[in-house]
Amino acid sequence: MMKLWCVGALSLASIYYAQNYPVSEISDVLKKNASAVVRNENTVLEINKIDEIVYHNSSAITVINKDAVGFAIPRIYYEKGNAASNIKVTVYDEKGVKIKSYSKSDFSDVAANSQGTFYSNNRVMYLSYTPTTYPYTIEFSYDQKDPNTVFIPDFTPYQDFNISLQKSSFKIINKSGINLRSKTYESPYGFASVKVADEDGGKVYAYENVPAIDHEDMAPNPQKILPKVSFSLDQFSLVGKKGNITTWKDFGLWYYNNLLTPVSVSTPQIKSEIAALNLSGSTEEKVKKIYQYMQSKTRYVFVALGIGGWQPMLPDEVQKKGYGDCKGLTNYMKTLLDEAGIPSYYAIINSNSSPISFDADFPKMGGNHAILVIPTEKGNIWLENTSQEMAYNHLGYSTTDRNVLAVKPTGIEIMQTPVYSSEQNKEKQILNIQLNADKTINGKGKFTYTGNQYDFNLSYSGLDQTEKNNAVKNSFSTLSFEKVEMSGFKNNRDIAAVDFDLDFKAINYSKMVGSSFIFRAVPIYSDATYHQDENRKLPFESRFSFEDEYEIVYKLPAGYFIEEMPENGNINSDFGTYKISFEKKDDQLIVKRFLQMKKGLHPKEKYNDYIGFRKKIMNADNSKILISKKS
Repeated sequence: MMKLWCVGALSLASIYYAQNYPVSEISDVLKKNASAVVRNENTVLEINKIDEIVYHNSSAITVINKDAVGFAIPRIYYEKGNAASNIKVTVYDEKGVKIKSYSKSDFSDVAANSQGTFYSNNRVMYLSYTPTTYPYTIEFSYDQKDPNTVFIPDFTPYQDFNISLQKSSFKIINKSGINLRSKTYESPYGFASVKVADEDGGKVYAYENVPAIDHEDMAPNPQKILPKVSFSLDQFSLVGKKGNITTWKDFGLWYYNNLLTPVSVSTPQIKSEIAALNLSGSTEEKVKKIYQYMQSKTRYVFVALGIGGWQPMLPDEVQKKGYGDCKGLTNYMKTLLDEAGIPSYYAIINSNSSPISFDADFPKMGGNHAILVIPTEKGNIWLENTSQEMAYNHLGYSTTDRNVLAVKPTGIEIMQTPVYSSEQNKEKQILNIQLNADKTINGKGKFTYTGNQYDFNLSYSGLDQTEKNNAVKNSFSTLSFEKVEMSGFKNNRDIAAVDFDLDFKAINYSKMVGSSFIFRAVPIYSDATYHQDENRKLPFESRFSFEDEYEIVYKLPAGYFIEEMPENGNINSDFGTYKISFEKKDDQLIVKRFLQMKKGLHPKEKYNDYIGFRKKIMNADNSKILISKKS
């Protein structure tokens, strides 16, 4: 910034055109693949006592294109007791010339209800800025006092793709006398590193010149790529509730006694609900009946009330109102099970498409979802309580293969959610297809999906008939449908399976070659585009294993015979196995296809091997059969 006391040759005009954050100062390395560049980010935390942290936040973000406008919008999340002050915003153009300044009075203040929140103490102040040109830079600063000391944020360069960072610092000054634990997690791929230094009674952590992570195909979550530093006070406060978090046991005892016990209250109405179910049979049968009853009378609505939004609604409220969020519905289900004499445990989890687990050696408040676990002699039963359609004892792909914090009266036990095998994550497809001499086909199909493939097809259950037909038409886009009709749709909530039948007609399936026809071996398959990448920067992740098993029976047009067909194929790789076979039988051709893909995180050097494997599969799916007229 120019000094105000500058005089002489420096006129008022030169002060007006003072430059801040000109885009020309951003290196090409940081511009590459970046929609925004964090120019300078600075956070200072002053931990004054067990129930007071003061944050001094400042940032300058250059927005390169429209994709990052939302990322750079100034926002301040708060609730009662931690409102912000000293709010300042300045916008600069590409050359660093000031466009406009804003203050607190320019901000909108609304409920933080991006998830369709019904009730919440959470609010957000935001500045709506509509750019006229790109790039531009937003400089934003504010102070915030927070009585909740359990949520010290992790320090990481950024949390999303296509963002780069020029400079960022995170300083902690601990005046509380309470021990502050920290743990540095290095980037497993050497993508960036944190610098640590002592400074003026505090400790400073810093990142510099961290390039953007491009959203490459199959890239893992940035949390798996970037370094971070985690922090946690040994003693903390959450909305006046003080506790210890030196061990998971200590934290679990506090969680159980302060967040769960006060709302683990049954009522005569809940007792009568259980009595009316006339439960009998095994524990598994009883849990299933209670779970499906709970699903039938509740729906998901996010509710951020009660001890910072972390305490569940009372089960009585859920019972009467018929709605709740993951916390409230899980607690209600737990209360129903308690009345049936079946022990269960409220479990905190990180719900994410790329598995993220808690560190067993570093206790810290975290997680973004709650589920329920019921131990039995036959193994654990896991319940996702927010879906009216989800099958009993089935977890979706965003909650499998990671650990949870199971809250017990004796403290937290870290438990592992199920990992579904490829055989469990299965698609079975049986097609009977009539080949016609006008290049069309008429087909009837039966489809079954289980495991994680069940998750991806569960969305059909909420659609009407026309919507189902259109959805399946879009999903099976390798066929040019003239008509398509889904029927017999069933969500089998006992075994986590989706089944449906398909009746369809497709045009231009065959191609004429003289008086003969050629057609591809597999009608419905993945038509993804696969490209080699010699400059791959990141590892790649197959997020779940699965199997596809197809049987396709083609009936030839009258008077035709199979003149040429491919050889049987078998492709093996580190990533999976593919088999295809062909069998002539009277006026039919039977094609059997099997694909098994393995779950895994692979180094970037193997990416082109993976692409080669997928291309071989696509070529085999598209291998051609020739049929000709009988002479």
